[in-house]
Amino acid sequence: MNVVFSDLDGTLLHAQTYSFEAAKPALAALRRQSAPVVLCTSKTRGEVEMWREQLDIRHPFIVENGGAVYIPRGYFPFVIDQAIQRDGYDVIEFGTPYLDLVLALREAAIESSCEVLGFYDMTLADICLRTSLPVRQAELAKQREYDEPFEILGSGTHTLLAAIESRGKRWTRGDRFYHISGANDKAVAVEYLSGLYRRAFSPVQTIGIGDGHNDATYLMAVDLPVIVRSRFAVALKLAVPRGVVTSAPGPDGWKEAILPLLASQKSSEVGGKAELDATFVSG
Repeated sequence: MNVVFSDLDGTLLHAQTYSFEAAKPALAALRRQSAPVVLCTSKTRGEVEMWREQLDIRHPFIVENGGAVYIPRGYFPFVIDQAIQRDGYDVIEFGTPYLDLVLALREAAIESSCEVLGFYDMTLADICLRTSLPVRQAELAKQREYDEPFEILGSGTHTLLAAIESRGKRWTRGDRFYHISGANDKAVAVEYLSGLYRRAFSPVQTIGIGDGHNDATYLMAVDLPVIVRSRFAVALKLAVPRGVVTSAPGPDGWKEAILPLLASQKSSEVGGKAELDATFVSG
């Protein structure tokens, strides 16, 4: 069984338009195989629920850079230990409460004399301007629980990031923003959810698709990592040497990765795992 873990912005969704039109053939092919697509993103629960509806995906999902895993209740044929039941989901929380992160970011900014602007202090207009999101989606983006995106407005970036680390917090960088979080990251959540899939449906092959720095750790945690072409591709390839890099960005690259993989699985298996077709890989 294939399980596909996928980032959203700049990967399954176009970085500027948020369109996934180009990826539809690959999504349809995975659906025919009953292969789960698990969205693994820095977006909030509200945002992911909206995209799950539009993408017609009904599988578990990972929010806010691994802050929590949301599993539709009854999805797995066993009770999930330590899950919190919330609004029809079994929820596994890995993240730090949001207001603790907001406070830690403010303290780090003061200590480092580095001016920042986080989502907590942004207006809806600020978020719309920076992300090209419509107002309703900007509202969903502000409903944060485990991760604070922020912009660095002045000098002193390295000092700021060191101050964040000194407070026991993590930072990462996505397509548009830096993020501060607790001990969680995408890899922790992906490894946890992969374990549940293997317990329920073994054998399982995990595929990870991402395009940004905040995808590096979880791409290292999957069987087949795919790096979707972006301005971060070279650095991401250095961080994930096993990763293959698509020639196209966004949903075109997503399709470019998935369709050859599914075709290769029909024709051959190497060591029990399908190999990615080298013809689409560059860099």
